[in-house]
Amino acid sequence: HFGYVASKRLSRRYARAAFIVIDSNRENLSKVEKDIGLPVLQCDAISFISSSAVADDQWIIPAIPKHVAFQWLLDQLGMEHATEQIDVPPTTDTKIPNPFRINSKTLYTSYATFICPDVCNEPDELCTYTGRPRKGNLFDELKHIEVADFEIVVVRSWQLAPGVGGYPGNSLAGALNKISAKPGNYLVATSCRCHGVLDALRWKRA
Repeated sequence: HFGYVASKRLSRRYARAAFIVIDSNRENLSKVEKDIGLPVLQCDAISFISSSAVADDQWIIPAIPKHVAFQWLLDQLGMEHATEQIDVPPTTDTKIPNPFRINSKTLYTSYATFICPDVCNEPDELCTYTGRPRKGNLFDELKHIEVADFEIVVVRSWQLAPGVGGYPGNSLAGALNKISAKPGNYLVATSCRCHGVLDALRWKRA
């Protein structure tokens, strides 16, 4: 559903851009081909990104219930080093707005205590839903949280169309450079102005 919506909105807004829609479900891809006319590829999206050379100016639009940037970083580090996903430490919950967990490994955060409009365009000053001044930029706030024995790396998600966000390849490359510079424990966050997701990894030299 989210990939279909993103495909439709982005193809209208960026008519000259080159797109490829990736999904492991053939039925989903057939709908995109028929209704929107974009090129598609049937495979696992994270595996495709991890095994491909992602150009600095190539944009990734995650539309699956996984932390794509984190999985990409985990895969890239794992090619050369002993790398593992670990739990996001419980102390992190107290340092972020409205923490929410499904399990011990992944932590979600949001300025919102309500369901945001599907067509929110992430305005600079006023919240689309409340009409009140924004609380700031969550991606900036996450950069400055302090969790003992962890460093944090934030991949910013940019609003490309109402309700649709993504990030360029150079954002992933920059995150990888920061993490690979020194072994240890890292919190990896992907965040737009209002919402974010955090996972944790540990790596050491093989």
